[in-house]
This record gives sequence, structure tokens and C-alpha cells, in this order.
Amino acid sequence: MTHTSSGPLSDIRVIEAGTLIAGPFCGQLLADFGAEVIKVEDPGVGDPMREWGQQKHEGRSLAWPVIARNKKSVTANLRAEEGQRILRELVATADVLVENFRPGTLERWGLGYEQLQEINPGLVLVRVTGYGQDGPYASRAGFGAIGEAMGGIRHVTGEPDRPPSRVGVSLGDSLAATFSALGAVMALHARQRTGRGQVVDTAIYEAVLAFMESLLPEWEFAGYRRERTGSVLPRIAPSNAYPTADGAEIIIGANRDTVFARLCEVMGEPELSSGEHYGTHDARGENQEELDERIATWTRKFDADDVLGRLHEAGVPAGRVYTAEDMMADPHYAARQAIVRLMHPQLGEFPMQNVVPRLSETPGEVHSVGPELGQHNEEIYGEVFGADAEQLRRWREQQVI
Repeated sequence: MTHTSSGPLSDIRVIEAGTLIAGPFCGQLLADFGAEVIKVEDPGVGDPMREWGQQKHEGRSLAWPVIARNKKSVTANLRAEEGQRILRELVATADVLVENFRPGTLERWGLGYEQLQEINPGLVLVRVTGYGQDGPYASRAGFGAIGEAMGGIRHVTGEPDRPPSRVGVSLGDSLAATFSALGAVMALHARQRTGRGQVVDTAIYEAVLAFMESLLPEWEFAGYRRERTGSVLPRIAPSNAYPTADGAEIIIGANRDTVFARLCEVMGEPELSSGEHYGTHDARGENQEELDERIATWTRKFDADDVLGRLHEAGVPAGRVYTAEDMMADPHYAARQAIVRLMHPQLGEFPMQNVVPRLSETPGEVHSVGPELGQHNEEIYGEVFGADAEQLRRWREQQVI
């Protein structure tokens, strides 16, 4: 079977049996860096992400080509005995299996890790769930939104006088998937020494919790409970969104003493940086609201481009709040090729975010949009099973693939 890549994971085969985002984004990250990712989907319907997404174009999901990029698609009914046999045969050839079923599902199918290790002792099994593989909540259904709530980020997101908000993407799922990809690579590295695979157990709520900075010791030692604070962090000033004369909003981050001094120079009020009211980090924190209004009074005098030009020249971190339209028009995005365009067989030229991070010697790449359902059945099953057209036809008739 042909798999050509210069990426650092080009010698790794991944079987992805997950759906939606928490498992598949892990697969996407591994595929971005050269792993051969074979996505196993239900016959006939496939991953729900083929239909999901906030927008469609010509009846097609605009999310699927991104999260399934660089992958190969095969179909197998894992609830049927023959479909389970297919997965076992695939696992025998693989380095990593990624799944995000509810705990116990693989075990019910006779595909628990003990059974899989008998087939392939070096297998790394990546398991992404809401609550992890054990503990009193393990059997609960878990979506990313619930993990965000339990992990703490929902409580601190939004305006203080409104219910908890969410960010506009599936943050919990994506964080869990990112940690899972890191776990997979670490487990593969350990395998070089031990020759053995292992289980990577990622709970969505724990992935969110890992991002919560000093939230826990703040409560334990100071009795301080973080709350929703809108666009600011308490006592970190100035760092906020400020209005401009042309109706835009810009972000300015000048809470460090030296940077704040540069901001005061640009504003024509250099004395503010050494005065009692704003001269120290603590003083600016105490007078945060008043300081923000003072800066907003200044930014309202200028159009966004004008004020940003002044700030950039002075070395003050500042920028627009970007939309997709801004990203596609931005020269820095273009210079660093942060957006890559591929040909979609039905939709034509298709833009998406490029690979992160950049590696100087073995970079990742995006070489294909998400595949059609079962597009690689003949290629993969021909190699693994020696299956010919007649075998594939029988499996289809039996609804195995």
C-alpha cells in the first residue's frame, strides 16, 4: 500500500475508530505530521461529522474536510462479529488505535486492551472519554460541553451578570484530543525502550482542568474563587478591548511596567507610568476600571489602523479582533502560509488552517481533504486481507462494510 510522507510520524499507522471531534481531532493531528491514519466508519452513515457543522455548502459539511484531512476511510460494522474481526486484523498491522466510545464498549465487542495486546503487544490504545476509564462517573455519557463545565472553564467564561458562556469552538473536545495526540507520541517513544504499548487514558474534564492555571491553590490557600469577568482578568491592567473611531475594537495588552510606559508615551501622558495611581502593577490592578476608561477615551479619537500603527511603532502589543475575513486578507497570514488551500473534488478550492507547530527538518503538511465514505476499502482491505472485488461485494451484501 502506498503511503508517502516526509513527516516525523511517516512510519506510524493509526487506526481511528472515534467519531465527532474528541477522537478524530487526535487523528487529524497525527495525520498532519505524516502518520497513516485509517478511519474506520459505520457503513452507510459514517462519522456524524460528515453531516455536522454550523454551515453546509451544496449540502456538504464544511467541517468534515478539515477534521478528516490527510486520512483514509474504510467501513466496518463494529457491532457485527465480522466487523470486529476486520478491526482485529487492522490492529495487528497498526501502531496506534484511537477511540472515543463510552468505557466498556470495546470490551463488549471483545476488543479490550488485553485482547488487542495479544494480537499486537506494541499497540498504543488512545481512549478519549468524558470522565476517563475509571472512577464513579466513568460510565456516564460525556460530551465536551460537560467536560468544560466540570473542568472549570465554563464558570469563568462570560460576563459576570450572565450565565456561563462558551467559546465558539468545541474547546473541551479539542483540548482532550491534543493531549491524546501528545500521549500517543510519548507512548510510542516509550515503546522504543520497552517494546510494549500502553493505554493513553484522556478524560475531557481533566484536559480542561489542565488549562486552569492556579485556580486550585487560589481557593485552597487564599479562599479566592475565580468568577466571570468578561473581557478582563481581575487586577491585570491594562489588558482589554478598546473602541475606535471607526467602530472597530482592538485588544491592547500593556500590563507590564515597561510596556505600560510605552503606551503612556503614545497617549501623550508619560507621567501616568510613574504616578501613584498607575505606576505599579498592583496600582493599575486597583484602578483597573478607571484606567480602561482613560485608554478608551484615547482610542476613540482614532480609526483602528491609525491607533494600531501608533501602538506597533511604539512596541505596545495590540491587534484587531479577527474574523475569518480578516485572516484571509492579512499579509502575515499569507507570508507564513497559515492558511492552506486544497482542491475538494466537489467544492473546488478549499481553505483551512495549516499544520501547527512548524518543524524545520520534518514538517507536517496537509495533502488531502476528508475522504469519501469507504473511499479506501479496496486499497486497505486488499493489503490487509488480500480482499478482491468479490470479497468486498460479499461484505457489502452482509452489511459488514
